[in-house]
Amino acid sequence: MTLADPIDDLRRRESEKWTAYPDEVLPLFVAEMDFPLAPPIKAALAQALELNDTGYVNTLDTRTAEAFASFARDRWGWEPRAERMGYATDVSTVIVEGLRRLIAPGDGVVITPPVYPPFWDFIPEAGGVVVEAPMLDDGDTYTLDVDGIDRALAAGARAVLLCNPGNPTGTVHSRESLEALSRVVARHGASVISDEIHAPLVHSGATFTPYLTVSDEARDHGIAAESGSKVFNLAGLKTAMFVAESDRMTALIRSLPEEVAVRAGLFGFIATREGFTSGRDWVDATVAAIESNFDLLAQQLVEHVPDARLRRGEATYLAWLDLSALGLGDDPAAWILEHAKVALVGGPDFGAPGKGFARLNVACAPETIVEAVRRIAEALAHRS
Repeated sequence: MTLADPIDDLRRRESEKWTAYPDEVLPLFVAEMDFPLAPPIKAALAQALELNDTGYVNTLDTRTAEAFASFARDRWGWEPRAERMGYATDVSTVIVEGLRRLIAPGDGVVITPPVYPPFWDFIPEAGGVVVEAPMLDDGDTYTLDVDGIDRALAAGARAVLLCNPGNPTGTVHSRESLEALSRVVARHGASVISDEIHAPLVHSGATFTPYLTVSDEARDHGIAAESGSKVFNLAGLKTAMFVAESDRMTALIRSLPEEVAVRAGLFGFIATREGFTSGRDWVDATVAAIESNFDLLAQQLVEHVPDARLRRGEATYLAWLDLSALGLGDDPAAWILEHAKVALVGGPDFGAPGKGFARLNVACAPETIVEAVRRIAEALAHRS
């Protein structure tokens, strides 16, 4: 299993996770790993520095796209083609630039809370209006409310922004659910952008289904947003990909201004290519560490904070915690930060279904999880 860097080394980092709060706070909020880079990525970046290779990206270089396509084929049985892909700085750019060309100003775009908070910002940035169709929650699992999405599209929404796998819930949407979604979207003549940034982090026993593989309708009206930034911890290196499977969506990607791709980072190209090509064993070891940390978190909560409930998904390193029974209000993360000095993401940031919840990042050392739960339990014990 992949081991996290020592805490003293982590506190020397300049990224948001380690500079947003004072040292007394244990940062388990932003989606950033405490693990070291995959060795092939580190070696490739070191070679680039040795060569002083810090210039502009060559947007005609298909090697990064081809590396992702090879990974997708081997892991998911999907064979996207590099000639149908385009580059961007990050998945948010793929979403915003894609939506700008799929909707007219003022059109509704459906999202499915609880979901990644910036979705509420991406849609107005692209000229759209947010329309919510919350996921169905049976108390154990979350599923897409396809009927609710159908109603939203019937009322005039023109696109669906899908989180697949889900953040914060870790939901790995079933093929059946995605097929049903594709039929509904096709019937209304709408489009889908599928944010699949967490797809390489699906846990053992679960099967990820790329949206563009589920039907001819999905291939016609869908764009996938792909990146190595979450699985390889490369957010600061700025590279993501548009992926299409139809002539129509390929033409949309080709219509983008050249600057959308040029703004991507050369180090991101290099790191993404090396990760998807040579970092696969590291991915497996890292997912094993994540799964072990989920087990540890569940055990620690049962022992020390029994009223907290881990709503465990099938992907990501993000734990979705139901803390509603603790009596800490709609946003328990705020109380925990103040009284336990543990930084989580507040559940309400993910939409109304997140009230009483918080998100915790388990891509860290096991002892960090133990310390976080200890602090929370101690703060609760001293609550007046």
